[in-house]
Amino acid sequence: MQRFSRVHLILTAVVSAAAAILVTAALGYLHLPGSSDGAYKDEAVPAIPEAMVSGNNTASPVIPVQSRHQFEEDELLNIDIYQRLNQGVVNITTEVVAYNWFLEPVPREGGSGSGSIIDSRGYVLTNRHVVQNAYKVKITLYDGTQYDGEVIGTDAENDLAVVKFNPGNKDLVTIPMGRSADLKVGQKVLAIGNPFGYERTLTTGIVSGLGRPVRTSNDLIIRDMIQTDASINPGNSGGPLINSFGEMIGINSMIYSPSGGSVGIGFSVSVDTARRVVPDLMKYGSVRRGWIDIVPVQLFPQLVRYADLPVTKGILVSRVIENGNAETAGIRGGNTAVRYGRSTIYLGGDVIVEVDDMPIESLVDLYGALEDNKPGEKVKVVVLRGKSRKEFELILSERPERYILE
Repeated sequence: MQRFSRVHLILTAVVSAAAAILVTAALGYLHLPGSSDGAYKDEAVPAIPEAMVSGNNTASPVIPVQSRHQFEEDELLNIDIYQRLNQGVVNITTEVVAYNWFLEPVPREGGSGSGSIIDSRGYVLTNRHVVQNAYKVKITLYDGTQYDGEVIGTDAENDLAVVKFNPGNKDLVTIPMGRSADLKVGQKVLAIGNPFGYERTLTTGIVSGLGRPVRTSNDLIIRDMIQTDASINPGNSGGPLINSFGEMIGINSMIYSPSGGSVGIGFSVSVDTARRVVPDLMKYGSVRRGWIDIVPVQLFPQLVRYADLPVTKGILVSRVIENGNAETAGIRGGNTAVRYGRSTIYLGGDVIVEVDDMPIESLVDLYGALEDNKPGEKVKVVVLRGKSRKEFELILSERPERYILE
């Protein structure tokens, strides 16, 4: 046992010495940094081929470091549009008049929203509800500078308003207007606004629907609205909805939300509507729209029963204005006066059921049918006279001030 152990120890020492010699030789051959001779030979470490570094070799498993800092094409588009246009979006805050316990008028903070600079002279396009009832309007630019604004025109029927401020010698970024008539469901859109006070926030999405009729809080219907899933929240109102070319194609106005926050259903007034009404807002303070020279009465159940009318919905022509377009065209007003509350209604006149190829069931429908018609334009009017259906063409007059919705 003792002799075997001595032989075993000798063999172990020999093997260890041989292994050490082999390792030393290997280290000397590789010339690794820190080897015994202290040499570091660059040629012993193979260089990565240039094709792999540049990313030109698609078969290479090496991921180039540079690509980690590059952006996708879609990201670059978002960044470019935002950098070009975000300075053209303003924050709008208002003060309104309230009354204390002694019925004394006192100022208080109103709402806030967004707006797009559409003219370098300081014209801003926003929503009417953003500046409604405001006696003070403040416009805050991207750099924090603040200006007093003046509401120079509003359009209740499309929830649009134009505000003016004096920029002095300051150069302004403007948001160019595109077109909305050729929009397609599925195309990309971007929204810039000030949701919850977070200034010039960018969200992206797609056009989710087109031609949406949406009823507003004052019971008007805005037609041809753009539906989008780009996130829109309180404070976004009045801000631009932008296409991939950096053009405004809508004015963000409202959301559908059971909770008060964005659930991916937002609505924008189409820019084609804005193109039509903004010149009038800037020039007249309101929109000049066509009108039929009648005294209209919306049908209601008691009136239908009392007058034994053949329809339950429509507009009764209570009176025609003397020498007006309706009388000239041959439309008839009523001749039998009855009292209803504090009003006097004349029965026996025609009932308007269609204007400009749009069904008319209410005053809201009548306003909607004439919303995009200017004075001097010709429209078709369909009425029921008794049980007979009659069609007339007439040239619109200008809507009287008493019928301008505010």
